[in-house]
Amino acid sequence: LRWLRKLVERQYRVHVNLDQLPVLMRSKELNYAVRGYPLGFKAPASYTGLKDDELYLFNHLRFTISYHEDPSQFDGVRITGFDVHPVSIEHKVETDTVTSATKISTCNADGALEVVNDPATYLSLRSSTSGEPHKVVYSYEVQWEKSDVEWTDRWDVYLVGSPDDDIHYFAIVNSLMIVLFLFGAVATIMIRTLRKDIAGYNEMQTIEEAQEETGWKLVHGDVFRPPTFSPMTLSVAVGTGIQIGVCSFAVLLC
Repeated sequence: LRWLRKLVERQYRVHVNLDQLPVLMRSKELNYAVRGYPLGFKAPASYTGLKDDELYLFNHLRFTISYHEDPSQFDGVRITGFDVHPVSIEHKVETDTVTSATKISTCNADGALEVVNDPATYLSLRSSTSGEPHKVVYSYEVQWEKSDVEWTDRWDVYLVGSPDDDIHYFAIVNSLMIVLFLFGAVATIMIRTLRKDIAGYNEMQTIEEAQEETGWKLVHGDVFRPPTFSPMTLSVAVGTGIQIGVCSFAVLLC
């Protein structure tokens, strides 16, 4: 029970798939859609009327399966939606063992009311004072709902307004910041290294000093000098990146 309370406090969620569709907990009134459902919830003292905050467990699941039917296009039906509505309810069980045939007055018995979230019937995760084991009965119900959503559009609700979008944006911004930081670091090193050479080359030099030039500035004449043999072949090789492939291959061989 202590372990289960810790999972609820840390907001653990349960993920279930049907026909490769993750279960979705959404509300049209509140305009939200979240994958999976929480194990339980934590109610503040102002809501429950107790002295401290209380933890409750979701032990009843109401699944709503949406399907699309079009006899002119395909046979049978296609699953287009998979929703869940978790409910916390303390089932009233009169027997020690529970099977699929057991009638529970708060769930599947004749004349039983609809299972809803009611603060008076929440299933608390509070340990008993007598030391008896805390029995939990899990139940579920399935509702089939015909939908006009086609099978090709069933992922739209997952992709639009997904809560993971913020994570993707954060990763992109984080990568851009790392690139800018590395660029600034390399630029700083280059400026410090070439500052003296640039300052010396920018000064007015005499003919004798110009003839004694040394360093990387002498390469500028060779860089822009066209080759004497087949300049077009060199241009094509550079433009298509052949020299990069050849260099990479040579490095791997060596």
